[in-house]
Amino acid sequence: MSYDFCTMNEMLFFIQIFLILSFTLGALKLGQSALVAWVAIQALIANLFVLKQITLFGFEVTASDAFVIGSLLGLNFLQEFYSKEEANRATWICFFSMFFFALISRLHLYYEPSLHDTSQIAFQTILSPSPRIFMASMSVFFIVQQFDMRFFSWLKNRLPNLSFSFRTAMALLISQFLDTFLFSFVGLYGLVASVFDIIVISYLIKLIVVFCFTSIIRLVKA
Repeated sequence: MSYDFCTMNEMLFFIQIFLILSFTLGALKLGQSALVAWVAIQALIANLFVLKQITLFGFEVTASDAFVIGSLLGLNFLQEFYSKEEANRATWICFFSMFFFALISRLHLYYEPSLHDTSQIAFQTILSPSPRIFMASMSVFFIVQQFDMRFFSWLKNRLPNLSFSFRTAMALLISQFLDTFLFSFVGLYGLVASVFDIIVISYLIKLIVVFCFTSIIRLVKA
């Protein structure tokens, strides 16, 4: 059976990439505080949307990869235009926000719904993921943020003549491999038929996102 490359999911995927990049650039224009807030928002969205599985280019993937990369791109902007210390502060704000969301989500589910409520089942489905998957997602995301921040800083200090877009691409390519590898083993090992297939397919999708982001990112320096 043939597969139509440009299905609705693929079109939505590229629209998603465009919107994330546009709003990330918008946050950069608004200033440091907006960029820090945007990094944290994308981190929260990524850890929530990771629960939804979609078919993309004929493969089963999650709907959150672009937000993960968008958050890391925001960290790279913070380092490039502000400071490493500000980027590090942003990673802790992300972790603080995700931890609060995890706690308040559980508390929200304990409320007894009224007889007229119709949303409890939906909230239970969205806010009651496997504790293993949620903790793996949150922990791995924080680790990858720390790695990306330090690796980007190392590239900036050691290879200052490289363009921002090239340094960003290098940092994202390596950090996303680390993200895919760690989450696949920590969160999915034993739950899926082939962790290797998950790693390969997820990383290929992330390569597309990185390529799209860094192909346009030169506009930032214009």
